[in-house]
Amino acid sequence: MTLRVLNTLSGELELFEPADPERVLLYYCGLTVSDFAHLGHARTWVHVDVIHRWLEQSGYDVRHVENITDVNEKIVARVGEDDLGDSERAVATGFTEQLLSDMRALNLKRAEVYPRVTEHIPEIIDLVETLIETDHAYEVNGSVYFDVHSFDEYGKLSNQRLDAVEPQEDGDRSEKRDPADFALWKAGGVDADAVTDHRRADREYAVETPSGETWDSPWGEGRPGWHIECSAMSMAHLDTGIDIHMGGRDLVFPHHENEIAQSEAATGERFARYWLHADLFQMDDEKMSSSLGNFVPVTDAVPRFGVNPLRLFFLSASYNSTQTYSEAAIHEAEERWEGLQSAYRRASETADSAAARTTVTDDALRASVADSRESFAAAMDEDFNTREALTALSALASAVNTHVDGHDAYDYRGLRRTIETFETFGADVLGLDFTGDTEGTATVADELIELVLDVRADERAAGNYDRADRLRDRLDALGITVQDTDDGTSYRR
Repeated sequence: MTLRVLNTLSGELELFEPADPERVLLYYCGLTVSDFAHLGHARTWVHVDVIHRWLEQSGYDVRHVENITDVNEKIVARVGEDDLGDSERAVATGFTEQLLSDMRALNLKRAEVYPRVTEHIPEIIDLVETLIETDHAYEVNGSVYFDVHSFDEYGKLSNQRLDAVEPQEDGDRSEKRDPADFALWKAGGVDADAVTDHRRADREYAVETPSGETWDSPWGEGRPGWHIECSAMSMAHLDTGIDIHMGGRDLVFPHHENEIAQSEAATGERFARYWLHADLFQMDDEKMSSSLGNFVPVTDAVPRFGVNPLRLFFLSASYNSTQTYSEAAIHEAEERWEGLQSAYRRASETADSAAARTTVTDDALRASVADSRESFAAAMDEDFNTREALTALSALASAVNTHVDGHDAYDYRGLRRTIETFETFGADVLGLDFTGDTEGTATVADELIELVLDVRADERAAGNYDRADRLRDRLDALGITVQDTDDGTSYRR
């Protein structure tokens, strides 16, 4: 089957045909490092990671670039807060280090590069100069704006008419030719009001009015606009035209619309062949967001739930469908992971036993392996449908258990093919770790929980019910539900 992807630009499933039949250029709009990464970010990371892995599995050489935005008024607003740092660069560096650590904790394949805005100011200035020279941009009072009327196809990604585009709030509207024009270069530092808007009322700041970093340019000291950064970094590390540009659904307008306009105006070439957008990750009825404060940090979630259950949770919904944070759903993913890992281990142990024979054939097991491989590939080739791909692996796990439980002698070749399927599709493509020894960690965790429950029981026996309740509440905050019944106390995670 041939890969098809849902292209936001056309709104249709399209046959995937990269410019080079052997190579895919993939750019993902990464984070603005103004806070810790949360599960909404992790969800998209995991899906981009699996897309990268499936493209490689399909035979492509994948060049994957993911930027880090380290120049932003939200970063400046954190300057002087607690121990985050006394400059924009210091704050960004701290969050960037944690960001990269979170990526490794989630078992993501490394991108080819993680370019930072601060590393690419010369390329940004060169691109802005090109846009001025070709009459697509103009300078006013040290700032440079893109003239949206100079690009005839403006609005083609978000399907907006130019006369209906809302004003873009990134400069003095009165100095623009049109309120819809957007900033490529901003004169001076960050506006003090912008910093105030992003500061938190419940925090104290050692630096009252940070202005942010500035750079010299042909138009004077200033800072790059948000949209021009991604175009410059993509062109610097990939090409003037790429195959896949991916990001969150909330970036379609204005960010990605503006990327298309400025990139294609500067080069005269198509900027990206396929635009893929991950849908929202919600906390209750709102988008999970650092600015809203309704988020679960990756640093908290990985040790609490484990990498494999988290990946299975994210992949249980397709990248372009809305997903809602739910501990119940994560616990279901934990159970699913236990089932997959158990099936893999049973297949491995059985294949390595003396009862595994080259003369035994189980047609049902072999048919299940073939069906699972075919179903997995078909699902991934239909716009990276990870939900259906997981269903195929679960069916294979059931077949393993049926084979092992129903026979005294086992089909070695069928089991070997089963193990290869788990390792190729489950590990190499979905990024699951079947071979890691997690039992020791789990055993220690269970023993610690039992110890806390013993202490709680002693407190209850002594009549210290407030202390016992506090211990129960602390366990509950860690995702461990304590249940007191007539038969005793139990817990579940």
